[in-house]
Amino acid sequence: MLTSEEKKQYNRHLILDKIGEKGQLKLKQAKVLVIGAGGLGCPVLQYLTAAGVGTIGIIDDDVVDQSNLQRQILYTIDDIGVSKALTASKRLSKLNPFVKFDVYQEQLTRENAVSLFEKYDIIVDGSDNFSTRYLTNDASIITKKPLVYGAIFKFEGQVSVFNFNGSGSYRCLYPTPPKPNESPNCSEIGVLGVLPGIIGSFQANEVIKMICEIGEVLTNKVLIYDTLTMRQLTLKFEKSEKESITKLEEDYDFFCGIKSVKNEITIDEVEKNIELYNLLDVREEYEHEDFNIGGQNIPLSELDDRFDEVDIQKPIVVYCASGLRSKKAIDILKENNKNIILINLKNGCF
Repeated sequence: MLTSEEKKQYNRHLILDKIGEKGQLKLKQAKVLVIGAGGLGCPVLQYLTAAGVGTIGIIDDDVVDQSNLQRQILYTIDDIGVSKALTASKRLSKLNPFVKFDVYQEQLTRENAVSLFEKYDIIVDGSDNFSTRYLTNDASIITKKPLVYGAIFKFEGQVSVFNFNGSGSYRCLYPTPPKPNESPNCSEIGVLGVLPGIIGSFQANEVIKMICEIGEVLTNKVLIYDTLTMRQLTLKFEKSEKESITKLEEDYDFFCGIKSVKNEITIDEVEKNIELYNLLDVREEYEHEDFNIGGQNIPLSELDDRFDEVDIQKPIVVYCASGLRSKKAIDILKENNKNIILINLKNGCF
């Protein structure tokens, strides 16, 4: 039952046809796991909390960075350096004290995904990389959980619902992952600040529809929204007859082509033997000027055209801020010269 305070909190739902007290009780009893408390996760979490979803899990191992504040609206300048998952749960508890939050300050992995998903009714994917998307998709199939998908790219976003009442999955829409250098994330190409708010709200809407059993759920279709033209397009896709996920991939980074690099080195190891290597910074010029550990600076976006400038007389340690762009750079360098020795700087220069 709903308490008198809950009835005040959810008044606009209670007087709304198709939801009412029956629907609000379904929301109260529901358990939803949100993967990522970033651009998409913030609006998803806000609206699910406001709607009164009884238990909300938040999994994210990241901390708030100042660059997040342009779009991740749960955080303030005072939260920089603090856990996103923990900060989000504290702020959301002030929005709705009737919601229970499960906080996981960790990365979603093949080791914890299945056991975690089993605890929830619906999974919402707010991740920003293909490794996590494929892992999330496969774990949701194994655990038979509906998955609400969202993705953003510059000015455009996508939403769909997978694995609901026998519907298709992410692998039906994207059978194989793109090459790592074909799909840069928002830290490399930028994103319009309001876009994740729009797409995340669409995701929250699909969750509420499923829980309350109302409306038409976005299954076997993907909604594409363009903020520059304010147009939206809904495309249908077929469920693959070949789809049969019974176990997780051994390594999703390898499956997505991210871990094509076998040789990695830490910054401490580089500094101990700096004379053995040439360093190549593939960050943007302004990043290099702000801080670097030496070596050449050729941005990832220019590497194909400037390959001849790279000093290949010694093994090359390629670095960036986190170790992601450098892995993509190594793939580009290998395509141009398969004989050079390339080593990735593990976890980047920060």
